Amino acid sequence: MKITELKTCIINNGVRGYVFLKIETDEGIHGWGEGTLESKERAVVAAIHDLKHHVVGEDPTRIEFLWQCLRRHGFWRGGVVTNTALSAIDHALWDITGKAYGQPVYKLLGGACRDRIRCYCHGGAGNVKDKFDEGWRAIKCGAGGVDAEGVYHEKNVIPDCTENLSKMRELVGEEMDIMVDVHGRLRPSMAIRLARAVEPFHLMFLEEPVPPDNVDAFAKLRDSRPSVDIATGERLFMRWGFRRLIEKQYVDVIQPDICHCGGISELRKIAAMAETYYIKVAPHNPNGPVATAASAHVAAAIPNFLNLETVVVENLWNEIVTEKVFRPQNSYLELPTQPGLGIELDEERLAAEGEFQQGAYGKNLDPDGAPSDI
Repeated sequence: MKITELKTCIINNGVRGYVFLKIETDEGIHGWGEGTLESKERAVVAAIHDLKHHVVGEDPTRIEFLWQCLRRHGFWRGGVVTNTALSAIDHALWDITGKAYGQPVYKLLGGACRDRIRCYCHGGAGNVKDKFDEGWRAIKCGAGGVDAEGVYHEKNVIPDCTENLSKMRELVGEEMDIMVDVHGRLRPSMAIRLARAVEPFHLMFLEEPVPPDNVDAFAKLRDSRPSVDIATGERLFMRWGFRRLIEKQYVDVIQPDICHCGGISELRKIAAMAETYYIKVAPHNPNGPVATAASAHVAAAIPNFLNLETVVVENLWNEIVTEKVFRPQNSYLELPTQPGLGIELDEERLAAEGEFQQGAYGKNLDPDGAPSDI
């Protein structure tokens, strides 16, 4: 079996347009991958086609060989766009291989470590009770600090966050696991204060309290000995990006994104590194249905999995996914049973998509007009 073609498309979905990849072979078996990267969708599509010559004509089941070629044979390594393109190709190679051998991908990774896959949703005090009544038992909210005009007030983060958490606990008690995402907005000193302020609310984890660019910033937070678990990793790539963070044991939970970290192949290796330091893995996944499927297979196979982020866009997913799979029920995904990733997309619907309209995040500013993180 040889790879014959790589086909891409972008599906409009607001800020986060879905980038899908289909790899075709001369035996009629195809595989799906996803390279969703908000505000860089066209760049990812171009990068996929730049990498095309490394895989066309090759055996798609030689996944590790092709992964190494994709990483090593371009001279320039890394970067979120190239890594996202590589990740999408990796997803599709695993999908083809699973189909070729008639097995779900997680069985090719060593089989399931668990019977089902725990997931979490998003929200806050305004919808936590509704989510709870729907069956969710894990939810992630933002830390606050940004006003209605998009102006970021660092001093408001702690009062905003604690007020929201207090209301959430009043509404759903301790049965709901709560996580808080700071989006890397705080200086270490402020992050320490926030970590102390949220201790009474018994969070599952505090996510990205400081920017990810300098992992040593997490050392100051770790030295303060917070009684809340610290998580990060969605903006780190491949084993080399996670190495120092894991070796220094700066965090309790890592969050590699299967669309950016190097795909199924690399997420599993990052998880194995983390396992040696007793660090849990909660994959970052505000992505589309193919990424959710790929993440679920790795989550099924790794021993140190914690929970999986999910953002199911029901109306859109019902249009583009031919089977209603990978929808969490009562905070869990069932193990997939179909060969490969177990997901198929409606190619007629994809082909009928109109011109891609790129979304954009808001421009958050400090009170003096300087740009702040989103």
